[in-house]
Amino acid sequence: MNNNMSTIEKKKDELVSIIKMNQAIEWIRMLSTKLNPTFILGIFIIYGLGQGFSGSLFRVVVDYYWKDVQLLQPSSLQFYLSLFFIPWILKPLWGILTDAFPIRGFHRRPYFIISGLIGTISAFVLAFSPHLRVAPALVCFVGVSASLAIADVTIDACIARSSIVVREVASDLQTLCGLCSSVGALVGFLLSGFFVHHLGPQVVERVGVTIRSMYQTIMYPQVWKPSLYMFLSLALNVSTHEGHFYWYTDSKAGPAFSQEFVGVIYAIGAVASIMGVIIYQKALKDYPFRKLLFYAQLLYALSGVVDLFFVLRWNLIIGIPDYFFVVIEETATRITGKLRWMPMMVLSTQLCPLGIEGTFFALLMCIDSIGALLSKMGGGVLLRILHITRTDFGNLWLAVLVRGMLRFATLALIFLVPKAGQHEGLLPSQHLEENLSDDNTDEETLELVPIKGGT
Repeated sequence: MNNNMSTIEKKKDELVSIIKMNQAIEWIRMLSTKLNPTFILGIFIIYGLGQGFSGSLFRVVVDYYWKDVQLLQPSSLQFYLSLFFIPWILKPLWGILTDAFPIRGFHRRPYFIISGLIGTISAFVLAFSPHLRVAPALVCFVGVSASLAIADVTIDACIARSSIVVREVASDLQTLCGLCSSVGALVGFLLSGFFVHHLGPQVVERVGVTIRSMYQTIMYPQVWKPSLYMFLSLALNVSTHEGHFYWYTDSKAGPAFSQEFVGVIYAIGAVASIMGVIIYQKALKDYPFRKLLFYAQLLYALSGVVDLFFVLRWNLIIGIPDYFFVVIEETATRITGKLRWMPMMVLSTQLCPLGIEGTFFALLMCIDSIGALLSKMGGGVLLRILHITRTDFGNLWLAVLVRGMLRFATLALIFLVPKAGQHEGLLPSQHLEENLSDDNTDEETLELVPIKGGT
């Protein structure tokens, strides 16, 4: 009898899995029908393989490279890592290139090839030059970052355009991007610890029109206020990651996690990110921007309290082992972080005018990248002021406390976010029509690769 019941339960679980898989396939098919199959494939490649898999694989490798090969102090490393954001700060430049400088009649496709070449060359130099000095190594890592940034601008331009033309899929597109990125990151993080351990006039006119339109758009209160919020919410979230990483792996002051387990920690974070995306898609994508971002930021700030408990080792006092508690910490941080990030991405697409969507979305992402850069640099300053080094972690708890207080302070800025719903247009209709009338690009169908008879 018990065997029969267990067999029935297994079959029920298999049936539920099949149903969910069919729903996911139908969802992807719906997006491909409303947009274009090659465009959806481009999202899988850039967000899944590029940002998710490659980015996560490099994250653990980079941390150990600078720690064990270059032997840097955590405060110095925090500053050096901030340089990786320079290509992302230059995203408006990449956006102008894709919008105003078509190559052989194409605005997007050639830039995918260019970004791939830059990333491949930079990665090969790093892989086959084991004794690089700090400066050349930084140049190579910045090259890899530039490769990801250029590809990101290119696909984001298409995503922003789709979100404007077909507004009802704006949230679904961001969900797809988030899932691709998180699943790719999960695979990359799971493998990372193992690998680390074992192994002319017309052009000038177009540029001028693009820049003028970009300036006019950013001057609207409906645009600059939420842009300011997104910037400040990132800048005030000072990063103390490198201090945490050194502490994680320290055999005396910290829990002394192994290389493999550090990769597992990040993989757990990737799973939590997937959970955050699913929660957003299933329950939160129809909430107004201001309400959703307020509660998401509040939960994100509260998740920082878990970090403080861990650094102070209070988890051991109440009998929770480090290995278990770090799972709680990473899960809480990643889920709340994703719930905070997803609506900001949807908000960014809704602020873009047609015709210059590549440039303007790149501008918004540049603003975000500057905020992330200040977050990294601010964290480096904080670590240095509190004298947190490779071996001294006595004030790490204070750095986490300051970071947590800044996260709570961000809640006071929520008035900058519009109360509008996530599927509502935020720009004045007149401004949208002006840009639409001048929009004669080659990508009305948003094909990244022609299917039949294309060039």
